[in-house]
Amino acid sequence: MIVLSRFIKIELQKRGVSCVAELLEKEAPRTSAAVWEALGQGELGGEAQHAKYARNEVYTMVPRFGEEIGQENPTVTPIPGDVVLFSFPGGMLDKSFKVDQGIDHLPGVIDLAIFYGRNNLLINGDVGWVPGNVYASIVEGLDVMAEACHDVWRSGSVGERLVYSRITDRPGPH
Repeated sequence: MIVLSRFIKIELQKRGVSCVAELLEKEAPRTSAAVWEALGQGELGGEAQHAKYARNEVYTMVPRFGEEIGQENPTVTPIPGDVVLFSFPGGMLDKSFKVDQGIDHLPGVIDLAIFYGRNNLLINGDVGWVPGNVYASIVEGLDVMAEACHDVWRSGSVGERLVYSRITDRPGPH
């Protein structure tokens, strides 16, 4: 029996750049299913931010969706092409950051992140290690996405949106 892979599109809208990621349904079945289900309701996305501590990460915060997933296929050292989900309870994030992101009214958020370069370390000065669930891997367009993500770092994120959506017309074996 051939099982078809599921793919998502990840886009930096202002820069007009996107990549394709394959869900890691064997390694992270709960996380992959939760993201796929949420994307079935429409795209997920928001203001793009470049990480301060982790190094080569661009992310966006979205309201919580689905049940709490817990840790699954976790890492604190993501590699280029990793697509990672972090679940943050309301009290974990710095108040001024939450106000800046417009999420201070939410009881918690989901952080959807992509990693585009090497030597990342998921540590936060306020709370320590911050493991995330690796639920997808970029399989197309990492090179152009990495260039655009680096530009987010160098030129700024103002007006940029990081958006995730389903790709439903792309068959492929696992």
